[in-house]
Amino acid sequence: MGIYVNPRNVAFRRALNGDIYIDKTDLITHVNERIGKPDCFLCVSRPRRFGKSMAADMLAAYYSKGCDSAQLFAGKKAEKAQSFRKHLNQYHVIRLDVQRFVETRRDLDTFIGEMESRIVAELARELELPDRGGCVSDQRLKDVLQQSFYETGHGFIFIIDEWDCVFRMAKARKDVQKAYLDFLRGLFKGSEYVELAYLTGILPIKKYGEHSAINIFGEYSMVDPKNLGEYFGFTGEEVQKECQSHGVDYEEVARWYDGYLLGGLHIYNPKSVVDVLTWKKFKSYWTGTETYEALKVYIDMNFDGLKEAVVMMLGGGRCKIDPTTFQNDMTTFKTRDDVLTLLVHLGYLTYDEKDSVVFIPNQEISQEFMRAVKVGGWDGVMDALKRSKELLASTWAMDERAVADGLGKIHSETASMLKYNDENSLTCAILMAYYSAKAYYLNPIMELPTGKGFADVAYLPKPGVDKPALVVELKWDQNARGAISQIKEKRYGDWVSGYTGEILLVGIGYDKKKKTHQCVIERCNQKERLYQI
Repeated sequence: MGIYVNPRNVAFRRALNGDIYIDKTDLITHVNERIGKPDCFLCVSRPRRFGKSMAADMLAAYYSKGCDSAQLFAGKKAEKAQSFRKHLNQYHVIRLDVQRFVETRRDLDTFIGEMESRIVAELARELELPDRGGCVSDQRLKDVLQQSFYETGHGFIFIIDEWDCVFRMAKARKDVQKAYLDFLRGLFKGSEYVELAYLTGILPIKKYGEHSAINIFGEYSMVDPKNLGEYFGFTGEEVQKECQSHGVDYEEVARWYDGYLLGGLHIYNPKSVVDVLTWKKFKSYWTGTETYEALKVYIDMNFDGLKEAVVMMLGGGRCKIDPTTFQNDMTTFKTRDDVLTLLVHLGYLTYDEKDSVVFIPNQEISQEFMRAVKVGGWDGVMDALKRSKELLASTWAMDERAVADGLGKIHSETASMLKYNDENSLTCAILMAYYSAKAYYLNPIMELPTGKGFADVAYLPKPGVDKPALVVELKWDQNARGAISQIKEKRYGDWVSGYTGEILLVGIGYDKKKKTHQCVIERCNQKERLYQI
């Protein structure tokens, strides 16, 4: 038994002894299917505090010859699989937490050699390797592993946590990054001694150019979880069960911490769920591990359309992105999509693979965005958000003049950040204007589908909330009356009426030359009224 070679099961035992434990051991069944096969290389990336290390500890406890873990897995889901007994504590395991070797920036030039020497020393001791023409401790790790494999015929399972911390610590050190990737490539590519390699971290495998530098690894990420989505956090069903056991309101937990979409599942951040179940207080738990300044660095980047996307998402909207150009590091950004994709991997956004859109997942993360925009450079957005409550009340009161006037001010306040005479900027202004609707309505539906077309934005009340549904139609460089007519012609009201009672139709018109806004508000079949500001 060693620290790195054939570790014991202490870490997993402690996790099992926690007050809240959700059984994710059937991840083992999926991983077992890859042992000894050409596709035995997995890189599973997810945000900080999403259970990466716990999963690594569980796998090490299961595979390691350095312990007997049968009792720890008794009654767990993995025990039911046919492959469970076959692989239980049958392998030489090399378990690494790379972050322990890169604690300071001074370590960046020496950590690879330090890792190799410590692991080789343990291998020589644990496996009693004989010297072949020189001291084992002076040899490269890959050579020692190859020697052991030829001597014994037994391969190794590698479980490497925080594999990507080098790219976070050495953001500007391309030499260090390349040396590290070369080390991993030499360790794994074409190596007969690898039975399984499981890497976990925040980022997927780093790319150089368009190709992965270690292209043998299959990637499971927040953008593409494949069939492992349920192991990236807690599922809705699991959280609901724990809420019942601990006497916590599940609907409120969902509002605060739900929203991550992975493989068609709603996934919750384990850190936040465990803390709210423990302390019975709804607040930001996970975001305490990352300061708002870290988020602000990225959303302040000067990429065309980035701030517009953030404004839209603050209002509950969703933004189309192409995540394929992201280079899987924290410095190589060429487009706004690269920045938004990084925020998905960091846990600040979630990605809907079906529609290729990103959005802010929940109340906890929304608060973090609000903290970030409060600190300089976003004054217009903050002013617009302050007006939102008043504008929503004016909409309910059907005060068209007040809505048109308020929208005009909000549009002007955000114009310094957005393209004022741009149809998309008007949509952003609408979302900002109705930001306070979050307290009463579900997330806004963008381009609401109907039998004959699309409405621009629709707000449906939350269950039990006695407020009218809002269907908002925008007319760029046309009058508001035309917007109302389009709502009626396409029968948006009929579609929404299946979800709520009273409906307000809100027609917005914008005159591009005069930079004026118009508003018409009607209940279904109510007399028309028009004011122009």
